[in-house]
Amino acid sequence: MDDEKEGERDTGSTEPPAFQAAVQALRTSRLRPQIEVEPTRAPQRLAPHAYALEAAVVDGDQDLADGRLVLLHDPDGHDAWRGSFRLVTLVRAELEPEMAADPLLPEVCWSWLTGALSARGLAFGEPSGTVTRASSHYFGGLSERPPASQIEIRASWTPREGLGGVPDTAAHLTAWCDLLAQVAGLPPAGPGDASVVTLPQRRGPQSR
Repeated sequence: MDDEKEGERDTGSTEPPAFQAAVQALRTSRLRPQIEVEPTRAPQRLAPHAYALEAAVVDGDQDLADGRLVLLHDPDGHDAWRGSFRLVTLVRAELEPEMAADPLLPEVCWSWLTGALSARGLAFGEPSGTVTRASSHYFGGLSERPPASQIEIRASWTPREGLGGVPDTAAHLTAWCDLLAQVAGLPPAGPGDASVVTLPQRRGPQSR
């Protein structure tokens, strides 16, 4: 409850109008029904102003993938960002071990992020991040569990600012949800997304 209150805090007069507009666009975005999004506590030390969302790709009572998107804003600009806004993300999903062993998987996952942004016609700069894959093997009292493999994408990029210095955060959120759906193995959302290549359905998604 505290996290939700923090994420939903009123963007009042103490926060720049550009940031207020960017946050409002995030709050009112309409997304595909399989993705549940809610505000969460934003980091306090990365920028003067921050707003965060967390999301899960849901199939019934199971989560296929989850993630977090943070909007940062420094009205004075940031040299490393080359702008006054920055988007930071974490995306996670469970994979089949065979898929996780693919040597090209990190490059493919990174291309999914940049491709999701480009497919929405979004201009962005200074992208950076990591793709991490990990395997878990269980022993002792947990030995009956099959091995599990996970993929984790951590990334950040600078959205191009539009009228009034406000980036199109709604479109960036939609592109981010496209990435979440892709990692989760969902089919494309519509005809315009027919070229998207998704991961195969994972064995045993996580129960909620």
